[in-house]
Amino acid sequence: MITIDGTAYDIPIVSLKRTAAFLDRYANRTEDGGLARKLIGVYFNYSLTLGGSDSTTAYDAVWNKLSEPTEFHTVIVPSDDSTYTFTAYFANVGDNLKKRKDGKNHWTGLTVDFTAKSPARTP
Repeated sequence: MITIDGTAYDIPIVSLKRTAAFLDRYANRTEDGGLARKLIGVYFNYSLTLGGSDSTTAYDAVWNKLSEPTEFHTVIVPSDDSTYTFTAYFANVGDNLKKRKDGKNHWTGLTVDFTAKSPARTP
């Protein structure tokens, strides 16, 4: 289950990929070929794919949250044996139309990238 801004969304998780991005204040080659580097920290970023839902209302709610024009959100995702809470911005939100039934569109394959605002780990 994914929680965004205090609301839990009960849409099946198909895939949740996490990456650890190492961001530097600077990384420059020295005259002798070595590397001078000042690490800012390690940022945990996630790529999420959700499945479909029988409830178009629930699915539309998560779509509307992910496409909301807000700079940052508080996200809670599964991590190790517990959960991880962080502030992120959303990018690359998309999905696929599965079918149209009884006058309603049913979507699936909802994807989003969560990019961390602050480092999870610092030197």
